[in-house]
Amino acid sequence: MSETNLCNYQDRLFERVCSIETLQAAFKSVRKNRGAPGIDGVSVEEFEERLSEELVRLKGELESWTYKPSPVRRVEIPKPQGGIRLLGIPTVKDRVVHGALKAMLEPIWDPLFSESSYGFRPGRNQRQAVLAAQTIVKSGKEYVVDIDLSRFFDRIHHDRLIYRLGTVISDKRVLRLIGIILRSGIMKDGLVTLSTEGSVQGSPLSPLLSNVVLDELDKELESRGLSFCRFADDCNIFVASAKAGERVMKSVTGFIEKQLKLVVNQQKSKVALSRHVKFLGITIVAATLAISVQSMGRAMDKVRELTPRGTHLSIENTVERINSWYVGWASYYKMTQYPAQLHVVEAHIRRRLRARLFSQQKRRRHLYEKLVKRGVKPGKAVVAYSNRNWWSLSISGAAHTAYRNHWFIHILGLKVVSDRKLPGWFNLNTYIKLT
Repeated sequence: MSETNLCNYQDRLFERVCSIETLQAAFKSVRKNRGAPGIDGVSVEEFEERLSEELVRLKGELESWTYKPSPVRRVEIPKPQGGIRLLGIPTVKDRVVHGALKAMLEPIWDPLFSESSYGFRPGRNQRQAVLAAQTIVKSGKEYVVDIDLSRFFDRIHHDRLIYRLGTVISDKRVLRLIGIILRSGIMKDGLVTLSTEGSVQGSPLSPLLSNVVLDELDKELESRGLSFCRFADDCNIFVASAKAGERVMKSVTGFIEKQLKLVVNQQKSKVALSRHVKFLGITIVAATLAISVQSMGRAMDKVRELTPRGTHLSIENTVERINSWYVGWASYYKMTQYPAQLHVVEAHIRRRLRARLFSQQKRRRHLYEKLVKRGVKPGKAVVAYSNRNWWSLSISGAAHTAYRNHWFIHILGLKVVSDRKLPGWFNLNTYIKLT
């Protein structure tokens, strides 16, 4: 956007934020993303029932400066690696305002962001970030400066953020409105805590604000001529040697903590070869993409969660639940250049289902009869009378004959990503060399 066009766009920017058209478009985005009610208990559906009335009232409150955002509802989400992630749920009305601001500010700010920034931006995604990182590693920069920001969203410095926004946004009323939103407070267990720093994860506006904050880091890295990829607060800097990496780690950490007023988690930050670092769930091994060990472990945990023992769900319903998760998970991780990893997950799913089918037989005799009925020769079906438990039996030849892979796919409708055969059985701990 040229300087002239930018000035024209920013003319009466506050009025554009408050317009019914902008608020209507913002509500459509809120409705698409769904989400739970805020502290007022009003759902998206209830808000929509009186949408015209609500938007007219909201427009009036914004223009008269009587609008007062409600404190966000605090929600604690367990992290896969341990600890908790603090999320906040604004009311639907407040989410509409946040969405309106995002819609007006994004066209101004996004063209200014770094080409190495991929998170929460139109037309950019995680896959692009990973492929860009792979290209850098292929160029010879195999060492990664992996910087972990401790509680980034909770520690965003309000004054620095508003100042940074003000270097581009000329309408002071928009800055004032953002300041009011940032200080709206947090409600937990009925008590409201004032917000003196941070931007709530869960707000439609927060991703854009986070990019505004970290764009300052991007510009610093670019000025130093460093190669990097950033997705939200996940930033990897690539260098040619461990010594250079340690030097960059020290200087960049100083910039982040002194200039940006953020905190680097020293325990989680490190300098290492790319094969020892995960970026957006992917590890770059010998310049090729592999699903990280941590992501594979979480996938196995998810399969166990979806196929519990003693469940009342039918096998068909269980497969539906697995499909709803696996299709989305695999569509992202299909970028792996080690297809065996996807086979490992799919084989684990089928084994869990075979064990489930075996456990549904009340007696060993019933299992024997079931196996024979499904085409297993009696001499092989006698494995049902062995002392092996269901999990052990689920990998037997009889189990694979009775419930072949194509039965799960074509009869039960189990989704798979790859149909290439594996050269024998894989050990999950050794299928990829990380040392």
